[in-house]
Amino acid sequence: MIDLHCHLLPGVDDGARTLEDSLAMAQLAVAEGISHILVTPHHKNGKFLNPKDAVVEATAALQEELDARGIALTLYPSQEIRINGELLNDIQKEEVLFVDEEKRFLLIEFPTLTIPEYTEQLFFKLRQQGITPVIVHPERNQAIIDDPNILLPFIERGALAQVTASSYVGAFGKDIAQLSYRLIEANLVHIIASDAHNTRGRGFHYKKAFSRLQADFGAEKVAYFRQNAKDLLNGDVVHTEAPVEVYQKKKRFWLLGK
Repeated sequence: MIDLHCHLLPGVDDGARTLEDSLAMAQLAVAEGISHILVTPHHKNGKFLNPKDAVVEATAALQEELDARGIALTLYPSQEIRINGELLNDIQKEEVLFVDEEKRFLLIEFPTLTIPEYTEQLFFKLRQQGITPVIVHPERNQAIIDDPNILLPFIERGALAQVTASSYVGAFGKDIAQLSYRLIEANLVHIIASDAHNTRGRGFHYKKAFSRLQADFGAEKVAYFRQNAKDLLNGDVVHTEAPVEVYQKKKRFWLLGK
């Protein structure tokens, strides 16, 4: 299996702290059935800067360590980029790492609480350049938690989205798990990725997530998500299913007589 979102590089962000941590995570990934990982350190999120060249170098160094230890895991360098006003300029200067070598897919993280007002315009400009934004873990953005259908226009206009395995299986709580289910049901997310940071609370949860996906939606959905991950990594066309509104239960109000 392919994991397109993982904080495996040692000492660069809030993921693996040491090489030993990275190796332990890599071994866990293999045990979870993962064979290929896109390493995606945080970039320009207000706390971490992970420039393109540094990520490429660190990824190559970690791959050498994995190969030397016989850990059957193939790494690819990328970034989890916090949406920012410098993004188009950074792309022009070739300072950004994409999901794929064809430079068609880009991992974009929203702030925790909001979606910036300029997002729609930025995404439009990206699409004009043939770049598809891939929104990471929308189920953990507070604005989307409050109203999941805020995500719908972005997907209708060509963006993709990635739900986190640990969210879907309940590691972030019942409400996030339920929202993850509803986003999958409404065709508002297109891949499952781990967003793994360590071997403990922020692990991979891949086997459990795909087992649950099959139980909830069937083998076709599992194959669809796996193929999408492969297509993204290869820079191929992703065949999406038509998104719909997330069903939201209406609150019932009882009128009490005097």
